[in-house]
Amino acid sequence: MALEPIDKLPRTPLEIKRAILSVYDKTNLIPLAVKLVEEEVELISTGGTARVIKSEGLPVTDVTEITGFPESLGGRVKTLHPHLLAAILARTSHPPDMEELADLGIKPIELVVVNLYPFRDVAGNDTGSLAEATEYIDIGGPTMVRAAAKNFGHVCVLTDPGRYDQFIAHFDETGGVSFDYRHQQARIAFNHTARYETDIANYFNLRSDKKNPVQLNIALPLSQELRYGENPHQQAALYGEQKPYIDCFHGKQLSYNNYLDLDAALALIADFGSSEPTCAIFKHTIPCGVASADTLSAAWDKAFRTDRVSPYGGIVVVNRELNLEVAEAIDDIFTEIIIAPSFTDDAASLLVQKKNRRLIRLLSNPYPARHRQFRSIFGGALQQENDQTPYLFNDYEVVSRRKPDEREIRDLMFAWRVVKHVKSNAVVYVRERQTIGIGTGQPSRVDSSEAALRKASKEGHSTTDTVVASDAFFPFADGVEVAAEAGATAVIQPGGSIRDEEVIEMADKHDLAMVFTGKRHFRH
Repeated sequence: MALEPIDKLPRTPLEIKRAILSVYDKTNLIPLAVKLVEEEVELISTGGTARVIKSEGLPVTDVTEITGFPESLGGRVKTLHPHLLAAILARTSHPPDMEELADLGIKPIELVVVNLYPFRDVAGNDTGSLAEATEYIDIGGPTMVRAAAKNFGHVCVLTDPGRYDQFIAHFDETGGVSFDYRHQQARIAFNHTARYETDIANYFNLRSDKKNPVQLNIALPLSQELRYGENPHQQAALYGEQKPYIDCFHGKQLSYNNYLDLDAALALIADFGSSEPTCAIFKHTIPCGVASADTLSAAWDKAFRTDRVSPYGGIVVVNRELNLEVAEAIDDIFTEIIIAPSFTDDAASLLVQKKNRRLIRLLSNPYPARHRQFRSIFGGALQQENDQTPYLFNDYEVVSRRKPDEREIRDLMFAWRVVKHVKSNAVVYVRERQTIGIGTGQPSRVDSSEAALRKASKEGHSTTDTVVASDAFFPFADGVEVAAEAGATAVIQPGGSIRDEEVIEMADKHDLAMVFTGKRHFRH
């Protein structure tokens, strides 16, 4: 007999007569069980789930009574049995399936309520062992979920305790479970098991001898639909989990471009930690002013004075609680987003008066040491470790005759942090922990240096007694000469050019202190 195409199946609501409930997370379990009992649904359950249901005085049949086989191997085998899987996979609209079930003495199961062992939580615990993590690899649960999702034409599957209320409301409204609802829950279930398997595969990949996994597995839940992408004609959405890191407590929904800017701002401020008050202003993912000072107010003032034009419509990020004094200064210009670890009550009261401005609390550092970055390209993706290096001056090499003094060392370290977050070719001029000129994204390093100097001159900044950071080596001595003529006194760069000797000679000619870090900071 030919099978009826699934899109031709009857659309009448599915009547539920039997349900199996086997859940690790028992949130909202009892209200669901009560509802099913009220609807005269036979409940089948396993181990701990059955005990919880029985403790409420609700009737429930233990799964061993259905299978005729006891739980074995310490509970590893409970639901892997034909009497359960056949009951879930049977196509009740297909007579041969029903005849076979009758011959086997099996009744169909129309509802499967399952959630899985918390592998991600256990495997993500640094104190956990490989043996412990593998014990939390669920076998029976995913099997039942996938079986029910495959047979959504005849079975409903629920994997999310947060959706039980929705299920009950739908059941009350339709008197059963509609085809479209079952289809939706099947999609949710397959995404659920896909992410579960991804977590397991990635756990083992990270513990292999290979530096890079043999397969890139990504399973990120939809976080929110976005109004559009970089431009209004582009569709866009946000995936993953942002709530552990930020709390956007005021303003309209963040846009695609907002998230790109936000990512750049959070990466920079993470490099400064909480060692001293620091403020950075971003525009189109590029810092247009960064400063550190003894107070947050002074840091804001210095960062803003780097470039008084670009901050309009930009993003401000600080690493200290934002107080009223700084809030009043920022409020004088139009800003898209303000980010801080916290806001004083009076600062927040002032800033929320502009309804379109987004205010964000930074809850935790989203850039741990072992952070991997991905970028889509044609036919696939690129993956790399994040550019995470310690900022320790003693690890660097002073290659010039003159050694930098304490003021220069402090500014060199500041500049080296900033230049990492400027797009290549990147050149940054700094004085007293304030960016004086930022040159970014030029085709040559000299062009970037000249762009930084033009910007500084336009803002009325003197470049005398500045230090210069370059994200990669100076390929020719002319870049150092430009810096010296501008009044710079020290340079920090990776080194490694075949013309390093010429570059060092130029530094010595102009009595510049020059430091080689041995690492570059390309950012494309």
